Amino acid sequence: MIRSILLLKFTPEATEAQIDAFAAALSEVPFERRRHFEFHRDARLTDDAMDAAVVADFDDEEAYRAWTEDPGHHEVRSKYLDPIRAQRERLLYRI
Repeated sequence: MIRSILLLKFTPEATEAQIDAFAAALSEVPFERRRHFEFHRDARLTDDAMDAAVVADFDDEEAYRAWTEDPGHHEVRSKYLDPIRAQRERLLYRI
């Protein structure tokens, strides 16, 4: 299984409604080989943290690569995330 952790920093102009819409849209993308999905906002305990994390588990490497090419995933990224994303960092590991 592959776990993907995506850390996001949003633009200063990003609204709560835009962030919530992104999280909801991403969670609703149908993808059979995504086994687990979480979206979390930072607790704001430090000034240097990212704003949010997306954690998702996939069956295997092939499933993760298919997710990166999935049209629904692309639509959510371009429609909801790209307008509010300032920075993104990713970690992928086997579990």
